[in-house]
Amino acid sequence: MVSGKALFLGVCLLVFVVVNNAPVKASPQIELMGGYDIIGICITNCAQCKKMYGAFFEGHLCAEACVQFKGKTIPDCEDLSSIAPFLNKMN
Repeated sequence: MVSGKALFLGVCLLVFVVVNNAPVKASPQIELMGGYDIIGICITNCAQCKKMYGAFFEGHLCAEACVQFKGKTIPDCEDLSSIAPFLNKMN
């Protein structure tokens, strides 16, 4: 006669084999920035620069550039060369 433990282990082994041999469908996607939304980061930086520079900074132009160039040039509020196109002179 088969003991209860042996029967249980046999059933577990059978379930394990069936589950491991089941067909699996996968559709992997490559995320270039490790899951970060690069356009979102760009727009967030535009908003931060707008808070820092106020009326001297054209936030809407910065956000439009983020969308147009797909976040390839992210503004850095402390680097004047990266935000120069979005600064204006106030009279």
